[in-house]
Amino acid sequence: MRTLLFALTLSLSPLLALADDLPRPTGDTIIPVNAKLEKVFTRSAPISGGLTEGPTVAPDGSIYFSDIPVGTDKGLIMRHDPRTGKTEIFIDDSRKSNGLKFGSDGHLYACEGADHGGRSVVRWNVKTKERTVLADKFMGKRFNSPNDLCLDREGRIYFSDPKYLGDETRELEFRAVYRVDPDGKVTEVTHDIEKPNGLALSPDQRTLYVADHNNGTDRIDPNDKTPPKRGAMKIYAYPLGADGLVSGAKKTLHDFGEQAGCDGMTVDSKGNIYLTARGLKRPGVMVLDPSGREIAFIPTGLPNQSAESAKGLPSNVTFGIAEERQTLFITVDTSLYRIGLNIPGYNPWAK
Repeated sequence: MRTLLFALTLSLSPLLALADDLPRPTGDTIIPVNAKLEKVFTRSAPISGGLTEGPTVAPDGSIYFSDIPVGTDKGLIMRHDPRTGKTEIFIDDSRKSNGLKFGSDGHLYACEGADHGGRSVVRWNVKTKERTVLADKFMGKRFNSPNDLCLDREGRIYFSDPKYLGDETRELEFRAVYRVDPDGKVTEVTHDIEKPNGLALSPDQRTLYVADHNNGTDRIDPNDKTPPKRGAMKIYAYPLGADGLVSGAKKTLHDFGEQAGCDGMTVDSKGNIYLTARGLKRPGVMVLDPSGREIAFIPTGLPNQSAESAKGLPSNVTFGIAEERQTLFITVDTSLYRIGLNIPGYNPWAK
């Protein structure tokens, strides 16, 4: 493993506009007519493969996100300041963090994946950079590869546990969605899903949205020229009861069919759902209303691409707060983008 130098502070200014040949966004109620997708960061660290992921907004308005390599290279957690345009390294060994979320306590919560990662749900004190493992097992068995998470108003952590990378042996039968309570108790929320990925809660906390992204394999092999057979690529809405657990049958909001589906997601203050659609036919951020009707689309890559040279594939999204509350931040390939919208995002702890 090569030596990595992480002392460098990274910045990108002025903002770099995305290629002008992308299709224009659709959905005037959501996206201003003259809105443009802008690049604010691109990876320069000497790490290989992978992608940027898991953007989340901190109480000070900065955007934290994961930069995930493949293999033995250490992952990073980055911090972008929208006010200055500067991006710097927060942690130089993220243990392959993926999804990130800030809680009302000001701590940063992270899902650490497999492929030489922590396979845990952890909490970071952003002031001291102290890391605390909150959960790494269910019923005595190690998690597969915690992927994405969301927190409810009670501080309970919902997270998905699929597996896409790494040589680690799976110990759990299911790829499930779990919840970690403040007292450390881990509860299985549902395994009625093929391969859970992105998660989001509705503003009224009564619905849990889950992306089913079954790519057909637990270990992506870049040298395998025969792609695995895909399974479900769908978005489900699970009704939640007063106890925060599933209280009825799931509803399919969207089916991506033969195309790759959604990775991460978020919601706005109206309850609309922002999905990162990774299909080569139409990569971008798809916006659904709570009934599942598409009401807007933000292209992040050219349509009808080939798998060998695909670019512009989004992985996750978050809204800013305060003066950036109507700004959507999107991780795409190994970069971070932003675009101004007409509607503010929803954040359970932000004023």
